[in-house]
Amino acid sequence: MARSKKGRAVSGWLIVDKPAGITSTAVVNKVKWAFQAQKAGHAGTLDPAATGVLAVALGEATKTVPLVTDALKAYRFMVRFGAATSTDDAEGAVIETTETRPTDADIEAALPAFRGQIEQVPPQFSAVKVDGARAYDLAREGEALDLAARPLWVESLTLIDRPDADHALLEMVCGKGGYVRSIARDLGRALGCLGHVLWLRREWSGPFDAADGVNLEEIDRLARTDAIDSLLKPLEIGLADLPQVIATPEGAARLRNGNPGMVIASGIDWGTEVWASHQGRAIAIGRYQAGELHPSRVFN
Repeated sequence: MARSKKGRAVSGWLIVDKPAGITSTAVVNKVKWAFQAQKAGHAGTLDPAATGVLAVALGEATKTVPLVTDALKAYRFMVRFGAATSTDDAEGAVIETTETRPTDADIEAALPAFRGQIEQVPPQFSAVKVDGARAYDLAREGEALDLAARPLWVESLTLIDRPDADHALLEMVCGKGGYVRSIARDLGRALGCLGHVLWLRREWSGPFDAADGVNLEEIDRLARTDAIDSLLKPLEIGLADLPQVIATPEGAARLRNGNPGMVIASGIDWGTEVWASHQGRAIAIGRYQAGELHPSRVFN
């Protein structure tokens, strides 16, 4: 006999406005406990010191996590010039200093090199795996890591404000896998003045905005009550970047069983990844081919 799953079969997205000082995993665990959910996950880790959008998926919404993880994200962050740290942020030990400070014009001239398709070396203290171990665990043991550069698409990188000679407020929109700390580190090096992140905040992630975020106090207040479900957004929001097609009644029945099903579509090219709905609810993600959706993920 199959063992029944513990918890509620609740599905949807919760946009958490994560505070500083807590890990993304701890936030997910709190949300899962508060909703008594069977399954939970998040779409993109935030450093413990970072704040802002942490999109938590519950139940069937976890099947849309890869789509949100791959979407563009926006970060606003303060760079402190004049010092490099072991973690590339204010949490680490200062390892090098300089009296050099850049002008606004120096910063503006350096930014184009960090836009478009770039190569970025992750921070020593990061979740990158090295021979099966996390880089931050090896770094804590004092091991100097030779981390490989990784590709990153930077849609935009803008100087927003210059409070004083020691600081610069920047905003970046980038793709999956970006390290804001690496941007601050490498920008400081390029300017000859060193630099690290003083604070950072994720303003939006794919379809989710910090303005819609729920704080942990509200989650605690409503935890394990009927009212907490009012905080959830439908799983369909995680499909915002995909075209939508409408399943016929017969097609919906076939799709729910994992088989290709007939859909109604307009202006969709052969092979395009789409999502199908029936009576307003998502039932599958897949490839559109000649009037049918060939499913890759099916929602229960």
